[in-house]
Amino acid sequence: MRIAVIGSGYVGLVTAACLADSGNHVTGVDMDEGKVRRLREGHVPFFEPGLSELLTSNMQAGRLRFTTDLGPAVTGAEVVFLAVGTPPKPDGSADLSMIEAAARQVAQCLTGPCIMVVKSTVPVGSGARLDEIARRTTSHRCPVVSNPEFLKEGDAVNDFMRPDRVVIGTDDAHAGDIIAELYGPFVRNNKPILRMSRTASELCKYAANAYLATRISFINEISEICERFGVDVSEVRLGMGTDARIGLHFLYPGVGYGGSCFPKDVQALASSARSVGATCEILDSVHRRNQTQRERMTRRILERFNGNVRGKRFAAWGVAFKPKTDDVREAPALSVIEALLAGGASVAVHDPKAMETTRAVLGSRVEYCEDAYAATRGADALLIFTEWNEFRSPDFQRLKSDMKQPLIFDGRNLYDARTMQRYNFEYHSIGRPTVKP
Repeated sequence: MRIAVIGSGYVGLVTAACLADSGNHVTGVDMDEGKVRRLREGHVPFFEPGLSELLTSNMQAGRLRFTTDLGPAVTGAEVVFLAVGTPPKPDGSADLSMIEAAARQVAQCLTGPCIMVVKSTVPVGSGARLDEIARRTTSHRCPVVSNPEFLKEGDAVNDFMRPDRVVIGTDDAHAGDIIAELYGPFVRNNKPILRMSRTASELCKYAANAYLATRISFINEISEICERFGVDVSEVRLGMGTDARIGLHFLYPGVGYGGSCFPKDVQALASSARSVGATCEILDSVHRRNQTQRERMTRRILERFNGNVRGKRFAAWGVAFKPKTDDVREAPALSVIEALLAGGASVAVHDPKAMETTRAVLGSRVEYCEDAYAATRGADALLIFTEWNEFRSPDFQRLKSDMKQPLIFDGRNLYDARTMQRYNFEYHSIGRPTVKP
């Protein structure tokens, strides 16, 4: 098929590259000339395993190209994917101005029938608004289909190529058939294509993310209870998660969730629900708990230093909100680092992939170390925010000799208490008893 993908952000690039790889001819459209130029040169603007190679191979094969010119990209396209941002407004609701503008521009460029597919995460009822925009703008048939993405940063290519399910939301049977055909190559392992109403499709994306965020906030709340009772949350987690009705996925206590999806989507779902008179007690609690979890780590650090971190040096291992990505949007590390800087501390950071994205946020206010041990040299404490594999088995003897004192605050529970005792570290983790040397 001939396909256009509007937006070359995270979702748009993965969608364009994977659809091209299955034999379609795909044009990616973005209004940022610099970004398009770099994409043509094979430079992906963010880190995502396997994506750069996929883009390069499909551009070389002639199945994938990028442009700033919407008209030629849309002309003759059978399917146009909308993958533009829907950022949060100050009240938490989704800002639909960009996707509405994109839909209008696409409709203006149509020279024949086309299916408009919404990949962006949008509130319930957004598809109807886009449908109305298309009908008012063009005389050509242009049904709007909801097709939410369920990509995990760090494993997005695999998620697209081998999805757990494909959700297609439309009451237009023909449009649904075309989109189902498009996804045929990706569901040969008998994973389901779920066809439903457009509004149900829009809601299921928010509901899925909100539920995963709920699991994280729940286990984080349990972790605080464990700390109060002197219980190890790791044991409680296994006792819960091995129940087949519960499972272990997303039951990892930590310093809180971040990224471009969970924080935004939980608040957007609550905002849209309130707009129709629904109560959101659980959703509001999920968000509050996540904020509390970040504050708890900051508070524990400050308490350990008797409320005064002025002149102290902290090493931060990991800033990205999760491993295998350079995304620092809503990263818990940033909240803690900002609080320490405000208290007069200095912070040296190391992240295997997120140094440049961190620099874009924190600028020259922190020290950037290309080596993890350079960050810990002379540090009063090591703070761990991201569970990168390279942090799992460090040289503890070297750490101990490099640091001013053997003190670790582990926001991801990477280390075993017995190991910390053996090396005489003071070790503060999440939901587990503190280890004292």
